Amino acid sequence: MGMFGKVKVFLEMIKFSHTVFALPFAFTGAVLAAGGVPTAHQAFWILMAMVGARTAAMGMNRVIDAEIDARNPRTAGRAIPAGLIGRGTVLAFIVVSILLMLYAAHRLNPLCLYLSPVALFFLVLYSYCKRFTALAHVVLGICLAAAPLGAWIAIRGTVELPAVLLALAVLFWVAGFDILYALQDLEFDQEAGLHSIPSRLGMSGSLWTARLFHVAMVALLAGLYVSAGLGAWYLAGLGLCVAMLLYEHWLLRGGDLSRLDAAFFNMNGYISITLFAATFVDVLVRKGGA
Repeated sequence: MGMFGKVKVFLEMIKFSHTVFALPFAFTGAVLAAGGVPTAHQAFWILMAMVGARTAAMGMNRVIDAEIDARNPRTAGRAIPAGLIGRGTVLAFIVVSILLMLYAAHRLNPLCLYLSPVALFFLVLYSYCKRFTALAHVVLGICLAAAPLGAWIAIRGTVELPAVLLALAVLFWVAGFDILYALQDLEFDQEAGLHSIPSRLGMSGSLWTARLFHVAMVALLAGLYVSAGLGAWYLAGLGLCVAMLLYEHWLLRGGDLSRLDAAFFNMNGYISITLFAATFVDVLVRKGGA
């Protein structure tokens, strides 16, 4: 397999297209911090930091979990267990991705660079969590919460309340939908002795935990409305996001996982894009009326 083929397999393995989950939230943080449109320099290096961090994280997860994936019927066909790509090749991509993340942080501001090791720590920690704690979903939430918080820091070089509220909202959003996604591995995790909310609480307990996490997300986004002085466009977007969250949980009512892909991939992608678009328009309208 040539280099182009390896890159294609690697990008499919790490689900590069799923960057849509966190990237809009990163730019939501950037727009709020800038009070409008960030500079081209800021937007480009925020994008590069996001791509580097997420690519490294997913690559590490696939390498660290390769043996577990090989035993799980749902994941046995992934690239490393299936022999489509070697660990050495994946490790090389991971190193390049980490270097890209660090260089992007350097191009943004000193605080971004100083905090990069903290972000890398949580990215590595997540892949090991299922071996010793059911809170892996929360650690994943922390990883993705770094997107809006890091983008805010990239623009302002400080940490302020709106950024913290947005980051916490992302944390509970991600942890909630990751619990739902992990339901499909409930039986395997229990048999393999792996830790997760589903393996600990079962189907019903997991569904209710995810619902509570998403209620917390909405409450934090309502707090962002107040702390950032946002207006009607943001509220309209938040209302749409609430409707999509309700639909996501309705799709999985009673533990029916047959529509998990629609609930997980479609709804959550729409939620992140909708909130970014609503925030962006709201900030521009507010700025134009100032």
